[in-house]
Amino acid sequence: MSSIASSTPLAVVTGASSGIGAATARRLAAEGYEVVLTARREERVEALAEELRAAGHAARARRLDVTDRADVDAFAASLDRCDVLVNNAGGAVGLEPVAEADPADWRAMYEVNVLGVLHLTQALLPALVASGAGTVLVVSSTAGHGVYEGGGGYVAAKHGAHVLAETLRLEIVDRPVRVIEIAPGMVRTEEFSLTRFRGDAERAAKVYEGVEEPLTAEDVADTVAWAVTRPPHVNVDLLVLRPRAQASNSKVHRGPVRTDAPGQARER
Repeated sequence: MSSIASSTPLAVVTGASSGIGAATARRLAAEGYEVVLTARREERVEALAEELRAAGHAARARRLDVTDRADVDAFAASLDRCDVLVNNAGGAVGLEPVAEADPADWRAMYEVNVLGVLHLTQALLPALVASGAGTVLVVSSTAGHGVYEGGGGYVAAKHGAHVLAETLRLEIVDRPVRVIEIAPGMVRTEEFSLTRFRGDAERAAKVYEGVEEPLTAEDVADTVAWAVTRPPHVNVDLLVLRPRAQASNSKVHRGPVRTDAPGQARER
């Protein structure tokens, strides 16, 4: 990718090939940012960048593996500026209990969900500081704030991402960079659960079965854009986002919505 120079504020979005990342790229482009779309699947981000350019927005694409530090450093060196970094790349693999989990799955989740955030943040922090009003945004998960059975590896990784954001906020409080964490709950995207269940479409579909309205990628992207476009002195430390039907990681209402008032007397 050629060097990027522009007076337009620039936002880097990782994991932009689908789901929340792609929706966030579209939303930030609509907000007037030049967006740099990154993902391992080059053809996907190239197609999205072309879509955005055709709509009159400024967009570029770059194949990027956030777990490869040399690749990340080369990418950072190609940018003349960076105003916003959206650390969105991540994902879950497997739902086995701790006693049966494959350590390789845990390692892969830690690499992308935690070290991927670390690599991009370290590499782009000088540019974010130089912008005078930078934003590091971490798309974590409600898994980073509460445990659930079968989620050990993913929960541990997202706790790591949460703690990274919290610690960074303390460490750079004297710099003109804010650190925002958006923690979505149940989001129906085309790939998250399919990846978690290793391509088992039937099992992936059951995650959302009976849930009237899970969150969409666009819901999360709208929240990201809202947080990023607050005045520079306003920091949204942590915003937890769930569908109404999900009260916690382990309590989800599946079925029709009731309209009787809670506690309302009922005829026996």
